[in-house]
Amino acid sequence: ICNLSDLLCCILGLLYQEYRDKSTRQEIETRRLQDSQTDPEESSPSEETPSEAEPTSTTESKAPPQISLLRNSNSRFNLWQDLPEIRSSGVLSILQPDEIKLQEAMFELVTSEASYYKSLNLLVSHFMENERLKKILHQSEAHILFSNVLDVMAVSERFLLDLEQRVEENIVISDVCDIVYQHTVNHFSVYITYVSNQTYQERAYKQLLQDKPAFREVISQLELDPKCKGLSFSSFLILPFQRITRLKLLVQNILKKVEEKSDRETTALDAHKELETVVKACNEGVRKMSRTEQMISIQKKLEFKIKSVPIISHSRWLLKQGELQQMNGPKTSRTLRTKKLFREIYLFLFNDLLVICRQIPGDKYQVFDSAPRGLLRVEELEDQGQSLANVFILRLLENADDREASYMLKASSQSEMKRWMISLAPNRRTKFVSFTSRLVDCPQIQCVHPYVAQQPDELSLELADILNILDKTDDGWIFGERLHDQERGWFPSSMGEEILNPKIRAQNLKECFRVHKSDDSQRRKLGSRNRQ
Repeated sequence: ICNLSDLLCCILGLLYQEYRDKSTRQEIETRRLQDSQTDPEESSPSEETPSEAEPTSTTESKAPPQISLLRNSNSRFNLWQDLPEIRSSGVLSILQPDEIKLQEAMFELVTSEASYYKSLNLLVSHFMENERLKKILHQSEAHILFSNVLDVMAVSERFLLDLEQRVEENIVISDVCDIVYQHTVNHFSVYITYVSNQTYQERAYKQLLQDKPAFREVISQLELDPKCKGLSFSSFLILPFQRITRLKLLVQNILKKVEEKSDRETTALDAHKELETVVKACNEGVRKMSRTEQMISIQKKLEFKIKSVPIISHSRWLLKQGELQQMNGPKTSRTLRTKKLFREIYLFLFNDLLVICRQIPGDKYQVFDSAPRGLLRVEELEDQGQSLANVFILRLLENADDREASYMLKASSQSEMKRWMISLAPNRRTKFVSFTSRLVDCPQIQCVHPYVAQQPDELSLELADILNILDKTDDGWIFGERLHDQERGWFPSSMGEEILNPKIRAQNLKECFRVHKSDDSQRRKLGSRNRQ
């Protein structure tokens, strides 16, 4: 159909950041339309074959719902069925609607890789190879800042060329997931190297902006160049991590559209499994460095009133920290109503350990109790007036003195209380059904505003993410589980829109079960780990 330069023209100057944003926005709008329908089956394309209608009207009625959303002069998107070669071939009058949707899904993977390669090329040619920037940066600084981006770009180019060759083989694309699988297994390890360097990269970039005015000036000037289309330098640096995650979702989209028990389903499942392995390795690489630094920082702040507990461990990380109010006195009478009813304590909750402290001068914390996380139990108190609002009981079945201890704790809000309770005792029942439990209908929400986690127990969201709602609070927080990777965490309810149509919710669950059916035991294991 087209060569590499034609593919780049297909996206008509769109950088990957723009392409990805438009694609996810369109995905959100499609779901909104589906969710607003009383019965999605009634408004789905008819079962007539395309040959029974005129080609133009057939394309509009038989294509996926996205088509009408993209069909405007400002979108600058190109669909597989809009290519002149496809329209003139008559193939649209032969293919079934489901096959056209599958062709679009595969074509999007190809064109998005072309857009991604273009953005990578701009990162290298416009920023990395800029002569003024080269003179400012020391070789070691440049290495940390750009890492192995040349390797990443070379892998993307090779991948894109193979995809292009497949598109040229036949006017109807046979498959792309076999190519994804081969490249993921043989070449995509370069992404792990790049993404694992992200912590160093971010730190170096902030330090350079702070310490080198000349660097700051050059970067600002380069960002103003029309080539960058108003996008920041940092948005180019983060491209590889965004791409490897997005590629997994694109393969998932293909998997939802291929025929069950077909060869294409097998290759899609294989490709998805390998991409999931790479994404997990990337995530772990980022987390490992930040967690180690965080544990060292916490260790320096702790002073033990009890027997010292070694904090730093390769298998330990922080889940939540913060101040709560403890009710004074043994067994504390609930009728005691004084200004001294509560006093501040500070909790550090790790994945395997709880440390209870009091803050002391010098930004230090004196530890007076601790317990293994598996020996914690929580109980919510019924609201008994303003003084006891948002109060819960924390029980340590075996504390630092090898005895049972109980604390009556007050949080600053309902959401903060629930967040502490779920973090302290993750096996407590949540309000709604979990996706990983395979039970019936559960409330769902789709992300319409991206969100960056501010606390360890929060979940960062990308546009168009779909999540099961496991719990919610009256003051605007949701505890959710993302369907495509079963990651859990809290986020503001304003970041999403609830999916009201039960048939759409059921379809979302069905598609996710299908995506993960190749390794069901691994999915259950992952879900169990994320509940910890």
